[in-house]
Amino acid sequence: MEEASALTALWLSLKVAGIATFCNLLLGTAAGFVLARWRFFGRELLDTLLTLPMVMPPTVLGYYLLVLLGRNGAFGTWLQDTFGINLIFTWQGAVIAAMVVTFPLVFKPARSAFESVPPQLEQAAKVLGLGSLSVFFRVSLPLAWRGILAGMLLAFARALGEFGATLMVAGSIPGQTQTLSIAVYEAVQAGNDILANRLVLLISIVCIIILLVLGKLAKAKDGSARDAV
Repeated sequence: MEEASALTALWLSLKVAGIATFCNLLLGTAAGFVLARWRFFGRELLDTLLTLPMVMPPTVLGYYLLVLLGRNGAFGTWLQDTFGINLIFTWQGAVIAAMVVTFPLVFKPARSAFESVPPQLEQAAKVLGLGSLSVFFRVSLPLAWRGILAGMLLAFARALGEFGATLMVAGSIPGQTQTLSIAVYEAVQAGNDILANRLVLLISIVCIIILLVLGKLAKAKDGSARDAV
């Protein structure tokens, strides 16, 4: 029974982290490109607001999400009245919590990666007749993908171990919203050291694999930079 619950928590954690990372890959890459290439009033203030979840305590973020998405919250009330959707104490709510917490881990590397792309290359592509969308997918994104991928892997690892905001928004319902990190907490609270050790080992193995991949990406990036020089 314990093995089944551990596998269920692992699958739920992977699902939540995977969906949250994919959504942040799209949103964070877009936001990073906009702030790297466009100049507008309040740009750095917007950057600060988008980076804020990186330094804000997860429990505070969870509270803000409860206020926003709860039944009495403005957005939560609209979702309930319009679509009959309730995100609190659901795995979808856990995805939103993971998205908010890990968004800066994709956004900041994406912005840095796009800023490292020489604008002259994009301008040359436009002179050759490429549209803005084609320039993005054929020039900007291929040159920035390693930085974006590194941020994505970090965000996935962080989302996999997210605890504070997820617990406040999704709760700890076994088989439904109980992720690996929450399952570890519950096992320790119950004095079940064997289950806690198994869950910790699972998380540790996944995180080590991600760090090894990040190390290889960093070496590949350094090698490309030396070849370019």
